[in-house]
Amino acid sequence: MNMQMKKKVLAAALAGVVSLGAGTVAVQAKGAPADRECVAQVALLQSLAQGYFGGTVTAGQLRALGDTGIGTFKGLNGEMIVLDGTVYQALGDGRVVVVPDTEIIPFSNVTFFDKDISVKLADIADKAALEAVLNRTVQEKGANSFYMIKIHTEFPSILFRSEYGSEEPYPTLVEALKDKQTEFTEKNIKGTLVGLYCPSYMGELNSVGWHFHFLSDDKQKGGHILELSIKEGTAYLDQTDKFAMILHNDKKFHDLNLAKDMKEDIRSAEQDTKGKMQQ
Repeated sequence: MNMQMKKKVLAAALAGVVSLGAGTVAVQAKGAPADRECVAQVALLQSLAQGYFGGTVTAGQLRALGDTGIGTFKGLNGEMIVLDGTVYQALGDGRVVVVPDTEIIPFSNVTFFDKDISVKLADIADKAALEAVLNRTVQEKGANSFYMIKIHTEFPSILFRSEYGSEEPYPTLVEALKDKQTEFTEKNIKGTLVGLYCPSYMGELNSVGWHFHFLSDDKQKGGHILELSIKEGTAYLDQTDKFAMILHNDKKFHDLNLAKDMKEDIRSAEQDTKGKMQQ
């Protein structure tokens, strides 16, 4: 590594913002212990909302930054669930596969998961009720922290979505989902919810509040959760107070106007079924 690159990596590490081009090593020194108290974010949800579905970060680089998280893949080709250090891809046709380390990632959030907080759950009627329970814990423990969450239980009902990939020139996120979103309803299915809570000041970098993905115990079904119910279970939360953003070393990414207001598109992508999007 030349002196200019060393200075760039040092400055990025101090700022908590890292640009990873293809083949570039992560900031963490070789042999150094992983920072378990940091949420690493690849790009912005706002860049994904504008249709930046490319990238320069690989799944292998992502796994060096965390063992638990959520995201998506090049071309918006399905939903990502990172669980126990493995990167799973929930495809548009409903299948789930393990991705190779060479897979390109346009957007993701990961961390090394620790069980800092446990919350008992009972008779959760829907996603709004789950978020209400979790929000009480967030307010008690610290509303300005990040929280990664895992819930392993049997879900009496769950509705999740994935999507088929798009080709360049890419549409916006909402336009892609209108055409390519697929939805799956399951009853009495055992699996794991993986999710992230972003505090209120993250509104221009991500989606404020909770974002949940699902992976079944048999690793055959999964996606972005639109609705759910829980009879009983325990939510484990990893409270995290460090944040690092990894920006793509790509001209198309840097040509985006990231000051553009994408709040409504992001709300729709997070919450709406395909039918509601097409109304």
